Amino acid sequence: MPVPHPTQPELRRTLLRDNAFHLLRDAIVTGTLAPGERLRDTELEHWLGVSRTPIREALARLEQAGLVHTVPGRSTVVAPLNPRQVHDAQLVVSAMHELAVREATPRMGPTDHTAMRTANHQLAAALEAGDPDAAIAADDAFHSVAVTAAANHAITAVLDQFTPLLRRVERLRFSALTGRDSVAQHDRIIHLCTQGDAENAALATRTNWHTLRPLLDLPTAPEHPNDEGHGPTHPDS
Repeated sequence: MPVPHPTQPELRRTLLRDNAFHLLRDAIVTGTLAPGERLRDTELEHWLGVSRTPIREALARLEQAGLVHTVPGRSTVVAPLNPRQVHDAQLVVSAMHELAVREATPRMGPTDHTAMRTANHQLAAALEAGDPDAAIAADDAFHSVAVTAAANHAITAVLDQFTPLLRRVERLRFSALTGRDSVAQHDRIIHLCTQGDAENAALATRTNWHTLRPLLDLPTAPEHPNDEGHGPTHPDS
């Protein structure tokens, strides 16, 4: 029998959920939604223009990524930066990008190398302009070239899970002069990829991701942010 196509309501629900997830994730990463800020369903419905169901699904994904904290039946708040969670995520994301470059280098061609150079030029321009959000987007574009070329769905799934937690720390890096080191490190990665040196390109990628480590010395987050002076809780929040 033919495989049934998804119904329109199911497709629309998926799109609404994904859109809500991306908007909330980006707002948390940029600091628009600050650590400890309470996320009320009614306010989110008004802002995002969607019903409570896709919002709740998006919040569940954000909690899994370590970006929000929920007490069932009480409240959901933006999670503070937790040094242990960020440290663990950094190790995993670094390893996945190292693996992606190692797998991708033999498969990449001139078009891929050009895309990496273009993204790195955009990163340099964003840093020069003092635009951390554009810098993060350019850094994403740079690393996604190898991830796409690696064509490993497991790598992509792991990165989708753990990368959002690092975006908040990366914003700190790209807001400082130290972020400019990434441009030179990217140039080295590109050079090694064009030479077909998969092993050293992978090691250079690991070095690049390990530059986040000095930023991981952050104040320890409380286990339950709702209990740390954020006021009364609300069942619908």
